[in-house]
Amino acid sequence: MAPSCPISDSSQDLEVAQTVLQKEMEGLNELSKSLNGSFVDAVNIISGLSQGRVIISGMGKAGHVGRKIAATFASTGTPSFFVHPAEASHGDLGMITREDSVIALSNSGKTRELLDLLEYTRRIGVPLIAVTQNIESDLAKAATVSLLLPKVLEACPNGLAPTTSTIMMMGMGDALAVALLVRRGFSAHDFRRFHPGGALGRKLLTCADLMHQGDKIPLVKIGSQIDQALLVMSEKRFGCVGVLDDDHHLIGIITDGDLRRHMSSDLFEKKVEDVMTPQAQTVLPESLAVEALARMQTKEITALFVAEGSLKPMGILNIHDCLRAGLI
Repeated sequence: MAPSCPISDSSQDLEVAQTVLQKEMEGLNELSKSLNGSFVDAVNIISGLSQGRVIISGMGKAGHVGRKIAATFASTGTPSFFVHPAEASHGDLGMITREDSVIALSNSGKTRELLDLLEYTRRIGVPLIAVTQNIESDLAKAATVSLLLPKVLEACPNGLAPTTSTIMMMGMGDALAVALLVRRGFSAHDFRRFHPGGALGRKLLTCADLMHQGDKIPLVKIGSQIDQALLVMSEKRFGCVGVLDDDHHLIGIITDGDLRRHMSSDLFEKKVEDVMTPQAQTVLPESLAVEALARMQTKEITALFVAEGSLKPMGILNIHDCLRAGLI
C-alpha cells in the first residue's frame, strides 16, 4: 500500500512549484549562454547526411527525452529514430549504418549501457554527438562533438531527481531540430506532410485543399447582362460571381451587396462591369486556409477566389468550407 501523503499548505505547494520552474529556467538560460562552435559542428554533421538518419540513444530519463528529440527531428524533416542502449547491445546495433550519425544523451556521461554503442560507432566510423555535463567522461572523450550541459543543480530539493538536466537536454534537442529546420528552409507546407492528422493538420490545410474547382466556380464574361450574373450566382450558391475579361483574367466581383447598392428599375439593363467591384479579393492556392479565413473575417466577406499571379481563377473558397474543415 502506498504511503499516505500529508496534506500541505497550498501556499507551500505553489512556492515549491515556482522554485522548480525558476531553477529550470535558470538552467535553460545558462545553456543558451554556453552554446558555442560545437553546436554549429553538430548541426553541420547532421545536415551533411545525404542518406542516413539521426539515431538518438539514452538510458532512463535521458532515454525518454531522446524519444521526444527523435520525434521532433522526424517531424521537422530530419529522419530520426530512438534506439534503446540496452537493446542495442542485443542486436539493435544493426539498425545503425555507416551513413547515420548518433546523438547519445547522458548527464553523467558514465551510463554503462551506452558503452557498446560508443564502441560500435567508433568501429564503423559513425559520427557521435554527445550531450553530457561531464567533459571528462568516456562519452565525451569518444564523441566526435560534445555538447556540454552547464553544471547547474537539479530542481529537486535533494538535488537527485533529473529535472533541470532533462529540461536542458530537451532544450538542446529542440535547438538542434530548429536550427536544422531553418538551415534547410523547411516550410509550413513541408511540415504539413508529416502532420496530416488532428488539429495541427487542419491548421496546415491550404486553399488548394479546400477550394471548389472547374464548373463549380461562379464566373461570367465581361459584357454579360446582369440577369446572366444572377443566374450564375443562384446556380453556384456562393453569394458572388467573378467577372472575367477576354483573356479569362479576373477583373472584378459582383456580390449580393453590389446588387443591393445598384438596385433600381433599370438594373437588368446593366452589364456586369457596371455593377461589379473591381479588383476582387484573391488568395494563392498554396496559402494556408487559416490565413484565408482570417482575411475573410477581417474583410467581412464570405468567399475568396483562388488565383495565381496572372489572376486566372483556379477555384473559390467559401468561409463555410473553412468552418466544415474545423479551422475555428
